[in-house]
Amino acid sequence: MASMAQAIRLALHYAEDHLGVTDVLGEDVGLPLGGVFTATQGLKTAWNSPLDERGIIGCAIGLALAGQRPVAEIQFCDYIYNTIDLLKLAGNTCWASNGDWNVPMVVRTPVGSGIRGSIYHSHSFDATMTHIPGWKIVMPSTPLDAYGLLLSACQDRNPVMVLEPKALLRMKGEELIPGEPGDDRVLSKMIDAPLGDRMQWKPQWPDVQAYTVPIGQGKLVRPGTDLTVVSYGRTLPLSVKAAQALESEGISAEVIDLRSLWPYDWEMIRESVKKTGRALYVNEDTEVTNFGEHLVRRTVEELFYELLAPPRLLAGKFLPGIGLADPLEMASVPQLPDVTEAMRALAREQP
Repeated sequence: MASMAQAIRLALHYAEDHLGVTDVLGEDVGLPLGGVFTATQGLKTAWNSPLDERGIIGCAIGLALAGQRPVAEIQFCDYIYNTIDLLKLAGNTCWASNGDWNVPMVVRTPVGSGIRGSIYHSHSFDATMTHIPGWKIVMPSTPLDAYGLLLSACQDRNPVMVLEPKALLRMKGEELIPGEPGDDRVLSKMIDAPLGDRMQWKPQWPDVQAYTVPIGQGKLVRPGTDLTVVSYGRTLPLSVKAAQALESEGISAEVIDLRSLWPYDWEMIRESVKKTGRALYVNEDTEVTNFGEHLVRRTVEELFYELLAPPRLLAGKFLPGIGLADPLEMASVPQLPDVTEAMRALAREQP
């Protein structure tokens, strides 16, 4: 099965050939590196930009307004914050022009902890991004969803932000991408550049097929009856593992992978919470003005009389950064024991 990084690469290859993607641009995305996480190796439209995040976003906006379809990469989301004003411009162009101008651009950026990246390579960006109207925002937790969401993003008429969990980029999927060979070694030999001089290397692309995940559609990962757990990105697999472990204690947890932060699948959340009466929102962004706080607020406002316990948020600590030492990173963002205990406590809370 493909890893998430390989799935992203396959999606961009498909988008180059079939969806009109004209430029994959960013720091080190072209030869010889093919991206820090190897997600752009072998792509024919990939080219290296200067080390200038504002230049990358500004160039992508210009290309999109000129009728091209760029996919820009910010190497780590930690360095995207100096482009906020440009992201706002890209997001408001269609609205400000009353629909006359579209900005068909995609921005990809790795987010979150899990790679021991310390204070400069461990930030989350989901809450900040949801404060910028006019963008669609997705965050996959599986390679197949990364493939399908990216193909949807590459067909949108206006900007889409693809947040890629750093901790999951090397994780293998459990479902084949359509057209992917079933043998991991065969796939690697076809599309992974060898070590050493890569300047003359060419990939042998498998015949991958169209597959899209509609933006705004969540996924019911695990049905349950006692509480609803809504997550995305790195903390989604943790939520699934916690739910499996708690089953032996007689706790039945329903797990929803949100997949899209905007628009998001409120209908799926609403129906689940009406059934279970309890809601836990889990992510790793800092807890103050967290996107999960919006979901808690909406849950209280619209589902108050359905609740058996107050909805809860489990998120990262409100700290300026994450330390390099393993214990510091583990203490800064939710880990499996934290998710398990939060689910257990909520399930046992009495009305």
